[in-house]
Amino acid sequence: MVRITRQPISLETLVNRVRRERDGAIVTFLGTVRSPSDGKKVVRMDYEAYTPMARARLKQIADEIAGKWLTNDIAIVHRVGPVKAGEASVAVVVAAPHRKEAFAACAYAIDRIKEIVPLWKKEVYRNGAKWVKESH
Repeated sequence: MVRITRQPISLETLVNRVRRERDGAIVTFLGTVRSPSDGKKVVRMDYEAYTPMARARLKQIADEIAGKWLTNDIAIVHRVGPVKAGEASVAVVVAAPHRKEAFAACAYAIDRIKEIVPLWKKEVYRNGAKWVKESH
């Protein structure tokens, strides 16, 4: 399951969506808006995406994972629009028979999101804003 959304991300909902008896491991990644950044208090992050392509790229990442590791299910969700400091902007949930595959697939997913998904973010402060280049 892949999704671009304006709604808050529920990690518990995503875990329950992928969880099955056959899974020995469920690994999650939750990316949140941090503050401060570069010494400035971040009020929120504004995310923009070319949604049709972003969704297709998220699907591509899920397919790549299915081809590389023995996984049972994956959920990838990214928010767009305003996201307050401390709130989740991206979630990856991987279910697999074993932890090694689940951890590797989850790490791969977030790295690939940053590499190929057309998303842009702007840090918003009390007295200004700036577009942010992705950093790892």
